[in-house]
Amino acid sequence: MTSRAPTPSQLPHCREAAPAMLSLGLDSSTQSCSAIVIDTETQTIVAETSVNFGQRLPHYNAPSGFIPDGAAGEVHADPRMWLDALELLFEELKDQCELAKIAAISGAGQQHGSVYLNDQWLNAIDTLDASESLSAQIQPCLARRTAPIWMDTSTGAECREIAAALGGDEVVCAKSGSIPIERFTGPQIRRFYKNDPAGYAQTAHIHLVSSFLCSVLCGADAPIDTGDGAGMNLLNIHTWDWDPELLAATAPELGKRLPDAAPGNTTAGQISEYFVEKYGFAQGTPITLFTGDNPSSLVGMGASRPGKVVLSLGTSDTFFAAMPGVVADPQGCGHVFGNPAGGSMSLQCFVNGSLAREAVKDKFNYDWDQFTAAFNKTPVANDDQVMLPFFRPEISPRIDLAAPILKGSEAFENWQDADAAIRACVEGQFINMKLRSDWMQLQPEVIYLTGGASQNDAIAQVVADIFQAKVQRLAVSSSVALGAALRAASHTLGLNLHQLESQFCQPEAGSTIEPQAAIDSYQTATANFSALLAKS
Repeated sequence: MTSRAPTPSQLPHCREAAPAMLSLGLDSSTQSCSAIVIDTETQTIVAETSVNFGQRLPHYNAPSGFIPDGAAGEVHADPRMWLDALELLFEELKDQCELAKIAAISGAGQQHGSVYLNDQWLNAIDTLDASESLSAQIQPCLARRTAPIWMDTSTGAECREIAAALGGDEVVCAKSGSIPIERFTGPQIRRFYKNDPAGYAQTAHIHLVSSFLCSVLCGADAPIDTGDGAGMNLLNIHTWDWDPELLAATAPELGKRLPDAAPGNTTAGQISEYFVEKYGFAQGTPITLFTGDNPSSLVGMGASRPGKVVLSLGTSDTFFAAMPGVVADPQGCGHVFGNPAGGSMSLQCFVNGSLAREAVKDKFNYDWDQFTAAFNKTPVANDDQVMLPFFRPEISPRIDLAAPILKGSEAFENWQDADAAIRACVEGQFINMKLRSDWMQLQPEVIYLTGGASQNDAIAQVVADIFQAKVQRLAVSSSVALGAALRAASHTLGLNLHQLESQFCQPEAGSTIEPQAAIDSYQTATANFSALLAKS
């Protein structure tokens, strides 16, 4: 195994191999439902499949996994679609692997999505009929036909109301780990209560995507884990339980509608007879509590322990890591979730990611090879010339700029030095990232890079130099589902999670990049960046 576990096509069919220590991880994401089965004895992936919502379930009219053209910023999905996808997934999975050999199960769901259920819910999941589909049997339980998901931005007024009731954003952040966020579940619940009080009155249970699917698999009401629950603006990150003041500020009698909150290493139950009879799972198979996709990915990237940071370089750049303690961002830009492996984790998003890097490249009509060559033509720290690399409003920090601001030589400030501008953009991004992540009280030992820009050695070197930590690329695919499988194997089979991570989350061979710059190389540039930001 060089950079990732073998694909199913590279392995013996698991009906023949009949491994005894199989673990299943599920991932219900925005656009698809995926599964991965690992053999913990041979340290291989024995089955992997995915169902794309738009392609496989077109009758839900959700080509990208959500219902398009929502009014006033609404973005919803149909929970029945997730159930149909789960059934298609199991049909495909049983052709790859004997499901009766699976000894442990867990999963994850897209964070912040919420499902609203009436008082028929508990009886329905306890008495599922294998001759009928899940979606047909769960449909009568829906107190709300559709589920708002993380892309929904319709709750600005509700966020302000919750903040005002608690005494300000900073109070909500100190309690819940995040300021009131439009896509978070608490404001979404409040909007539903305000706009459809009759529908809210008919709602007996509110689940997240993760706990909804976990409940269906168990045939019983599953708790919400602290990783996913912290993405609701309702969970207190110091007690890891629902916060009475946040509940009261959100909607009346909300507490009785929520499942219990529980740590990720909790057994939710055993697999329902429905799945035993219909798909051949073994009776009594334990199910470990599901979590959110980001907390699950933390495990699936091998970073569940403090000291390991995951940096995803995509359209937006995302920084997440296990934290040594529990502390909220005093600036209200980052987020704190429960770590499903225990303790807490942080997550912070930077909107001006790859699009900013591409914008600088395009400004000078460079291709990506010329972009990369610019780093060999410019010194580390760029002679202390800096750029606020924000081509559109940023959320880390919260600043409303429409174009970057440059400070340095006259040619540099007038965009006449292409190579210096490229270096300044990338250095500015990661100087900003380091400043914005200091609140996490981390001491990174290694930074795992993923995403498209992670393949650029010049960018990786800047990350290593600014953070003074070695950088490695991980070739882990399906990190959310893999994280679920690893968690299930650890909790149910009694295996050491960190050993499992080291076995299944290998860095690419030869991908390690060590810091080359001296520890104080960016001292002046960082001071210049901070001063420029303070004036903006």
